[in-house]
Amino acid sequence: MTNSNSMTRKLISWLGGATLLVWIAAPTIAAFIFCNNVNESSDDLLQASAEYREPELIKVLNGKHVDQYNNHLPTYKYWTYREQVINKYGVVLISEPEEGQQPFPDAPLSNGFWGNADYRVYTEEIQDGVYHQLAEPLDGRRTTIAKGALFVFLPTLVLLPFSLAVWWIVIRRSLRPIEVLRQQIGSRDGGNLSPMDLGDFPAELAPIAASVNRLLDRLRAALEAEREFAANSAHELRTPIAGSIAQMQRLVAELPNGSAKMRARGIEQALSSLGRLVEKVLQLAQAESGVGMADHAIDLVRSVRLEIDDLRKKPQYAGRLHLNVDGCTTLMRKVDVDAFGILLRNLIENALIHGLPTVPTTVSVQTDGTIAIANAGPVVPLPDLEGLTKRFSRGATPAAGSGLGLHIANMVIQRIGGSLELASPARGRNDGFEAIIRIPQ
Repeated sequence: MTNSNSMTRKLISWLGGATLLVWIAAPTIAAFIFCNNVNESSDDLLQASAEYREPELIKVLNGKHVDQYNNHLPTYKYWTYREQVINKYGVVLISEPEEGQQPFPDAPLSNGFWGNADYRVYTEEIQDGVYHQLAEPLDGRRTTIAKGALFVFLPTLVLLPFSLAVWWIVIRRSLRPIEVLRQQIGSRDGGNLSPMDLGDFPAELAPIAASVNRLLDRLRAALEAEREFAANSAHELRTPIAGSIAQMQRLVAELPNGSAKMRARGIEQALSSLGRLVEKVLQLAQAESGVGMADHAIDLVRSVRLEIDDLRKKPQYAGRLHLNVDGCTTLMRKVDVDAFGILLRNLIENALIHGLPTVPTTVSVQTDGTIAIANAGPVVPLPDLEGLTKRFSRGATPAAGSGLGLHIANMVIQRIGGSLELASPARGRNDGFEAIIRIPQ
């Protein structure tokens, strides 16, 4: 979905709107000035023509013969004048053209200009009570103004889309570094704290990228310290618990059969459960510390082989694991090796603990990044299946377990950026349970 609160969209909208306003206002003002100039020039020409005619008209009114007077008014390409000489009683004394002569009944008999929708009339008193009126049809002026306005607006209409396109290209290219910075910051999270590539950021953005990198360095150092503390705590807790279990096993071996030996076995089992719980709690602390993505890719197939080989060495899991790589010799992903180990071990141990011991648990690796761990066993009801990834959640099973394995696995796969799918019955079977993890490229 496109974010409506986009800087690019706002810049294009505001600058495009401002450009459109300027491009419309400029020719509008120019057209207005052109219209005024045409009207002023036409009025000047109308007045000059009237003043040019007046001496000859006065001679005609006085009854003098004028050879040069040809009784024709100047005619131009786009307009033709009409004139009349009228006295103050409304009697037309001279009219040009004579045919179809019409006085100007609405024009006032006073010096100056007057106009209506069709004519512009200039009136001047040439004798006492006698007025000369020269009229110009407005069609010519309107035609001239319309053509002038068209010449002013036409380039604007042609160049405006081109101008907006240039704006759009320039803004997109100018904001491209911001988009790159946004993508780089957006790709950083608890599972990916790698420094950003400063690259060719402009001077305005380079300090921001550098500050983010310094912040990532401090955060990465803090998480490393937390991870180190978890690892040291694991070592410090495992050692005394393992020693206590060894001492208790020796005590069980030395005690004669009886109630004391049974109590000693109970203590041994309790210490073993405590050791597993401590291991899960420490893994949970590591998962919550943000382990997940890594700067470099590792071969997940190799990690799967190492994890399975390690589990096969345990007597209770010997002969119970089957690896199917299905032609996938390598699977490179940018995943923290410790995080992937915690993820895979929890899923495999969950399958071994709750699966039928007589049917091997299958670990499948496919080239698309899918790793599936399937075991035989009773079908898990759908309501129970949906809640298995919650902390300390256990299904209806008598098997030993802390209720943290799937929760830790789900947390780690989220840090990695992948997905965990639980299915029961397992795919292609009528029973069992299957955990499917998908790790993106």
